[in-house]
Amino acid sequence: MSTEPIVDDTPGTRERIQRVALELFTEQGYEATSLREIAERLGVTKAALYYHFKTKEDIVTSLVEGQVANLNDLLDWVQDQPRTVETRREFIRRYAELIDTGHASSMASFFQQNQPALKNMKIGETMREQMIELVGALAGPGATAVEKLRAGMSVWVLHGAWFLIRDPSVSDEEIRSAALEVALELTQNR
Repeated sequence: MSTEPIVDDTPGTRERIQRVALELFTEQGYEATSLREIAERLGVTKAALYYHFKTKEDIVTSLVEGQVANLNDLLDWVQDQPRTVETRREFIRRYAELIDTGHASSMASFFQQNQPALKNMKIGETMREQMIELVGALAGPGATAVEKLRAGMSVWVLHGAWFLIRDPSVSDEEIRSAALEVALELTQNR
């Protein structure tokens, strides 16, 4: 008879589940990964995993929901700011801090590799809507197509740098710094 508890409410368990699930979703793909595989890699029963997350989509939602709340706070902040270059630059700095959760490259890889699965999830739709709102807030009201594209690219470069710089001799910090520098340059013009 197993002595492993059915319920695992050890501090940090949810975060361990999220980390392992993110690894597997990135390695194998969301669709190809089962809750059983996640539980096995963690060394727990499926029942222990179910205590925290009933579905794989619940895990993905938990990975993203904190960021969604933080982005809403950023959008609220920018609404009360003057429409200046310095506001746009501060907006980009704050956004860069939000997405730099310590596993930005893993999240970027996960999103890039699992777009078809995310497309059908409610959190995927929420993220798309939020990104459109984010770019609109950065570009500002009455922005031209060029200004909207520049705003979108300044946001995208913070994510895209992880795909574009695949040189093992370049550190994560160098990638972050380069991405922020380019994103800030793109905010200079209006």
